[in-house]
This record gives sequence, C-alpha cells and structure tokens, in this order.
Amino acid sequence: MAIETRIENVPDVAGGWYRAIVEWAATTPEFVQGFMAHFTELGVALLAGMWALTLWRARRSPALTRVLAGGVGVVLAYGLSEWSKTYLDAERPCRTFPDLPIVASECPPTGDWSFPSNHSTVAAALVVAILLVSWRTGLLALPVGLLAGFSRVFVGVHYPHDVVAGFLIGAVATAIAVTLLPRLPLIRAFQPGTREARPAPGSAVRGGPGSR
Repeated sequence: MAIETRIENVPDVAGGWYRAIVEWAATTPEFVQGFMAHFTELGVALLAGMWALTLWRARRSPALTRVLAGGVGVVLAYGLSEWSKTYLDAERPCRTFPDLPIVASECPPTGDWSFPSNHSTVAAALVVAILLVSWRTGLLALPVGLLAGFSRVFVGVHYPHDVVAGFLIGAVATAIAVTLLPRLPLIRAFQPGTREARPAPGSAVRGGPGSR
C-alpha cells in the first residue's frame, strides 16, 4: 500500500526518499548511527582543514590567489544558501514527519529552515575550492563532501533535494569565484612575486646635475 507523501513545496519523490532513508537509518547498527550523527558536523570541519592545508601548501606558489578566491567563494555560497533558506521558509522534514524516528538528537527549531542545506552548500564549496587547485587533494575531499551531505538526510534533518540544491549552490558559486576573483587587483596583490620592490628608507636614488 502506497504511503501518501505529498507535501506543499516538496517534490513527491523527495518526501518518499526521505521516508525510505530515515526508516532505513533507524535499522542500522548504533555505531553507524553514532558515526553519521557526528560526521554530519565533523565532515565539514575536515573539509575546512583540507582547504587550510591546501592554502598552506600554496602560500608561495601562483595557486595562492585561486585558493583565496575559493575561500571567498565558500563564504559567498553560504550567504546565498542562508538567504535562500530565510526567503523560502521551507519546514524541516523531521517536523513534517513527526511520526518518524530520527538519528539526530533533536529536530532543529522552527525558523531554522530546511531548503537548501547549509552543510551541503559549504561542503560542496570547500570540495570545489580544493579540487580547482589540487585535483589529488580534491579527489580525497570529494567522498568526504558527498558523505557529509548524505548524512544530513540520514540523521533526518533534510530532504534529499535540500542536499542536492546545497551541492549545486556551493559548487557553482565557488567555481565562479575561483574563475573571476583572481583577476581583481585586491586578490592579485596576494600573488607571490607580484609586489614591486620598494627602496629602503633613506636609500632614494639621487641623480642629475651636481650630484655626488
């Protein structure tokens, strides 16, 4: 017998997938649930650490401006995601389906909206920021970002389409930032080797008639 999952402003398939994933998550071993409940936060922190490592490695290379632009892209992506959440006011699925047990310790309060997923936005933004500078580190970051996004559905606080939308916002915003921002003088000023040498104080070159 089919379960009615039609919800205002939520695709039918998203409601059905959410219910299926959350019900499956409730049957997984406790250590899996505990891991996912922690990874939903730690995954983003791990990606931030990988981006910081990429920044450190690029500190004396031409890639520095792209790493910095990627960081700006992460901030811009988060801002766009947060604005979208407050504009759309989409209720969390754990409030729409109060009958379903969730892995998360609690459902976020009303006002902390669902669409899109900020965690997924930041995760995708960090992955792209890393990938566009170092594809090797980026390939390590990719599964971390995907699992961080999936964990938001697994623990019961987001619909699948919240996560997909977050991935798209984070990836596109950061890709645009990394492509365009390094052309700006403010970002280019951080490029190693681009600052003009300045004479030391008191060492101005003197010349002309009468100079000694």
